[in-house]
Amino acid sequence: MAPRPPVKLRLAFLGTPDFAARILGALLDAGHDIIAAYTQPPRPAGRGHRVTRSPVHDLAESRGIPIETPAKLDSAAVGKFTALKIDAAVVAAYGLILPKAMIDAPPLGCLNVHASVLPRWRGAAPIERALLAGDPETGVSIMHMDEGLDTGAILLAERLAIPARMGAAALYDELAALGARLIVAALAAAAEGKLSAKPQPADGVTYARKLRREEGALDWRRPAVELERAVRAFEIFPGSYFTHDGERIRVLAAEIAAGSSGAAPGTVLDDGLLVACGDGALRPTKLQRPGRAALRTDEFLRGYAVATGTVLPCPATS
Repeated sequence: MAPRPPVKLRLAFLGTPDFAARILGALLDAGHDIIAAYTQPPRPAGRGHRVTRSPVHDLAESRGIPIETPAKLDSAAVGKFTALKIDAAVVAAYGLILPKAMIDAPPLGCLNVHASVLPRWRGAAPIERALLAGDPETGVSIMHMDEGLDTGAILLAERLAIPARMGAAALYDELAALGARLIVAALAAAAEGKLSAKPQPADGVTYARKLRREEGALDWRRPAVELERAVRAFEIFPGSYFTHDGERIRVLAAEIAAGSSGAAPGTVLDDGLLVACGDGALRPTKLQRPGRAALRTDEFLRGYAVATGTVLPCPATS
């Protein structure tokens, strides 16, 4: 007997960044009918502040999917959504909180692809916060959405080890691939009534607050191990940096090294830009000046000297 074809569902998709576009692509490849793609409106981005569309917007347009870009989910937007008569909605890093009327509209509910194993790292930046915390693993949860902040019941979840020195970009890729596989499996099981939702545990709740631009400033008073994690966590946004002679220097990669415990935090300890920290020392291994190419530190220092004994400033504390 030939295998049954997969169930084709009528879906709405709500997402914005590259991570979400990967999820949308998987749904299309699985043969689902995407009735509408909701994404954040085009906004100025980059040094030139050129108005830019989201990755989900670009993919949806290339595949002929109707696109909705409401700045807020008011009554008009909610009415338009409920009129779609979809089976389910899939949400992945959309950027707006869905009102109850939208959550309740699809018969199979709104399924969220969240890049952590809930209840750890509920909120806006679970990937970066996991890296900052030095978590040995993370994962993806497929959640049946409710009105809370990532508090819904879990339909599927799978863990993923975080290799040493992995940065945010590589981890995004790994989790997007995992999320794409899990949401396709979850929808197939949900359509056949074979998926049960389990409430999240009451213990282990943490919140991944939204990233702030000022978090990128390297505070040399912190331990070197924390700063190395920050360089990896912030490689997409906001970027890690220090200032020298009034210029902001981007740190694209760094490694922990032994350093003098007697030096003040921020002190450059050798001619290879080893910097004393609150505990240990950090050596940037890839740097970039504004408007210039990224360079290995030895190449960078040939054209931009930072003398041994220089004390790099620490950011002001709030």
